[in-house]
Amino acid sequence: MSHISLDRVSVEIPIYSGVDRSLKFSLFRSAGGAAMLRRTAGGAISRDRHNRIVVRALDNVTLDIHDGDRVALIGRNGAGKSTLLRVLADVMEPISGTVRIAGRTSTLFNLAGLMDPELSGHDNVYYAGGLIGIPRARLRQVMSDIAEFAELGDFLHMPVRTYSDGMKVRLGFAVATSIEPDILLMDEVIGAGDAHFVAKAIQRAQELYQRSSILVVASHAPELLGGLCKTAILLDHGRVVATGGLHEIAKLYADNAWQSDTPAAAAE
Repeated sequence: MSHISLDRVSVEIPIYSGVDRSLKFSLFRSAGGAAMLRRTAGGAISRDRHNRIVVRALDNVTLDIHDGDRVALIGRNGAGKSTLLRVLADVMEPISGTVRIAGRTSTLFNLAGLMDPELSGHDNVYYAGGLIGIPRARLRQVMSDIAEFAELGDFLHMPVRTYSDGMKVRLGFAVATSIEPDILLMDEVIGAGDAHFVAKAIQRAQELYQRSSILVVASHAPELLGGLCKTAILLDHGRVVATGGLHEIAKLYADNAWQSDTPAAAAE
């Protein structure tokens, strides 16, 4: 049985080194040197134990998602949706808390940022695929399918730095969908370039969705999720604000009723 459990998970992303004194002074002066600076759309800005300025992208998140669940992550840009998906995909590591996942995970988000531009597309299949946990033996088995689906031709053996953005997206999507998942993670709408490939990508995503036992999909457009999800989690400033039925949470998000009640808003 597939299962996802997060217990008090927090993620911090460094944005400035400890040596940038002028910037740190500018950011800290309004806070009187306090550890917590301010909150932005992307989370709380603070100083970590290494004296680095960091954004707390997830803040004490606790979740329990069971076999058969279809869950939407809802929130504005920077609320922590993509960070949470990357924690579930084991691409980002929390600074605290525990993550327990039972089941094989597949990620439907853009892997282009994980690719090494100096490696060929062929080598990046193993490189980017390995970063999201796909075994090398599995990638060898499906290499021909990846090549056919991505439609890169001879470019598959050329450095990724020679690719257009659309070519990188096509290759990343082909890699991400090369396993049969128990848990399917989707991040926003797939930007796959031309209409022909978009149609192929949607069909492939639907096939994976039908075969997965858990779906977690992130979006700031809840109206697009009605055919995919039944329940939803509302995120703001990296915190879980509310959970419940999709329509209930979508209405709460649309009404902005949650902003005045969250610790994040109170701290602003």
